[in-house]
Amino acid sequence: MIFIPSSTATQYLAGNQYLSTIDVQAVSADSMTQVQNDITSLLLSRHNISNPTSADFSIINQADILATASSVTSTFTLLLGAVAGISLIVGGIGIMNMMLTTVTERTREIGLRKAIGAQEKDITLQFLMESIALTIIGGSIGIALGWGICFSLTTLGIIATTVSPISVILAFGVSAVIGITFGYYPARRAAKMILSRPCVTNK
Repeated sequence: MIFIPSSTATQYLAGNQYLSTIDVQAVSADSMTQVQNDITSLLLSRHNISNPTSADFSIINQADILATASSVTSTFTLLLGAVAGISLIVGGIGIMNMMLTTVTERTREIGLRKAIGAQEKDITLQFLMESIALTIIGGSIGIALGWGICFSLTTLGIIATTVSPISVILAFGVSAVIGITFGYYPARRAAKMILSRPCVTNK
């Protein structure tokens, strides 16, 4: 540990000719407000300032820093939530388009199932389950990638991260909801499909 004069530190380390920052530790959290008021009064007196609104200094405590950090965190949370919502909508539309294409390509299969007695609810359930399976598989891949990234960040010492079971359950739930929401229309379209029947005439 090396001790140097405060004037030398401000000149060579901070590049200023005066003290720019002073850290003060209170004896307890309850006395923090009183300590802040006392420091404010002392600095106003030392700087010969009678009006507190004209003070040439600012005092912040840990509560202010925590409030600022919480505000920034909330903003980032909303931003990430918006990006995730847009990604889910885009992914859902992609799944719906893919299922519509699948319905068109599998017309013979649908006709065969109806010919052997399958009802509309059976066709709907089949394509709806396929849509849910696609989203569940995609959600599983996303969870695996997220867990791998978190593990890598923790192992490399960049930041400490944890994967909570609630987030995993939420990811599977959202995947299932997306599959049901965007897969229902293609499934109903497949069930309502009217297939033409060949006309056989006797000569």
